[in-house]
Amino acid sequence: MVVHLWAATSALTELSDPRVGFVVSRAVGPAVTRNLVKRRLRHLSRERLALLPPGSMLVVRALPAAANATYDELGAELDRCLRQVGATKNHPAEAVISR
Repeated sequence: MVVHLWAATSALTELSDPRVGFVVSRAVGPAVTRNLVKRRLRHLSRERLALLPPGSMLVVRALPAAANATYDELGAELDRCLRQVGATKNHPAEAVISR
């Protein structure tokens, strides 16, 4: 999983809620598998929105191994990536982590 976090630096963007986007390419698998991965990531990230700074944008890119990962494994990987990018409300910088 690859995670990109952009934290808002202006007062206008800090007033908005965090946003999350997903990139699940054909390399992950057929459409059914890609949609399953997206649904799981969407649900997992919804639970973690409170960790993100206001106005931030998070992009989660699933790698091919995500096709065989369980829900719990995806959650653990997302948590690890969020910790590495410093996804807390007080973190103002942009960070990119890939694995």
